[in-house]
Amino acid sequence: MIEKIVQSLKMEREKPFCAYLYDLSKLRNHVNRLLTTLPPMCHLFYAIKANSDPTLLKALSRIVHGFEVASLGEIEKVRAVDKKIPILFSGPGKTKEEIEDAIHHNVTLLHIESIHELRLVNHIASQKGTSVSILLRVNLRNSVPNAQLKMAGVPTQFGIDETAIPHAIALAKSLPNVRLIGFHFHAMSNNVDSKTHAVFVDHCFETAKRWGVEWNIDISYLNVGGGIGINYLDIGNQFNWRDFTNRLEKVLEKNRDCSWKVLFECGRYITSSCGYYAAEVLDIKQNHGKYFCVVRGGIHHLRLPAAWKQSHPFTIVPVEKWLYPFERPKVNETAITVAGELCTPNDILARDIVVPSVRVGDILLFSYAGAYGWAISHHDFLSHPHPEHLYIESDRIASHNAGTEDIRDLEKSKPIYGDDPKDHIK
Repeated sequence: MIEKIVQSLKMEREKPFCAYLYDLSKLRNHVNRLLTTLPPMCHLFYAIKANSDPTLLKALSRIVHGFEVASLGEIEKVRAVDKKIPILFSGPGKTKEEIEDAIHHNVTLLHIESIHELRLVNHIASQKGTSVSILLRVNLRNSVPNAQLKMAGVPTQFGIDETAIPHAIALAKSLPNVRLIGFHFHAMSNNVDSKTHAVFVDHCFETAKRWGVEWNIDISYLNVGGGIGINYLDIGNQFNWRDFTNRLEKVLEKNRDCSWKVLFECGRYITSSCGYYAAEVLDIKQNHGKYFCVVRGGIHHLRLPAAWKQSHPFTIVPVEKWLYPFERPKVNETAITVAGELCTPNDILARDIVVPSVRVGDILLFSYAGAYGWAISHHDFLSHPHPEHLYIESDRIASHNAGTEDIRDLEKSKPIYGDDPKDHIK
């Protein structure tokens, strides 16, 4: 379906096509499947750092248990969408202003990242005559899965060293304006192994239980973080959610004496599969024996493949329209490198990928682009135009660009009038 949509949209445009497309129905179906298979004591939060697009936040706010944020700006984005939805606030280096505004915006839980931050939160809360519910973020010494990125188990700026947690607990219990009600164990990013992820959750339980007994803590929440990943190198072999939830049930049964709420704060795993990045091929050329497809776009739109030094999965959407009187460049059964329009050799989206056929004017459709795509990219490098942002809902598509909004019927390709267009993208 998405390929036909892209073809139809290209036919309406004379300029080279470049767009992010988000399938909102696919997003909701995916998240609903996650929620219906999670055990009742588990709550699913969306880590909006993966993609803080307001339309996606609005769609997710009606499904997930809450949002996880890492800045005041992200808090404000969430509150612009939903005034009451629960918020978890993480991240090192929280400023006085951020903590004050987190209290003002009724953030549900603050994840404390250091001893200094613990004292600062207590001081600000005392000035406001209030008490703040906190979780201590733990930087584990071991038992962290071998994921693509690690925030714990290795020296990083995240959390409190596991060996210093007893000191942090003692301090928190002595401070009058914070309430220690659990622990936060977000430790990795992009783990695609369901077995090791369940083992990690079990280790979080065992560690928190030990501290709870030793320090007589009334634990209400165990935040096991996110970190569930996407296999970009083999898109047919994704994280086995069913296997994970089966293993998770056994972990919870083993720890049935704990009446805690278990929090997951997934980002990439929630939105990645609903997003696509489409870029038209502008040129095909050969240098030093290699073929390059240069597209309208690049890492200033989709930085993830360059950041992780890997090829991003794509398919080719053929476009038959050719407006010029001269030969249309093409290659068949050839390995290509997909390069963007930036003036740097680092602007590569995929390298040495064998394709059956590709022509100038065809569109490369990058899948699993709904997380850490547009949000982390250096949009204005060289001042190229931004891509369109399009939202697919059943048989309709919405465009939110430059402060305007347009809703189109995909079958008739006509504007829809007569009511609030936002009603069509709930």
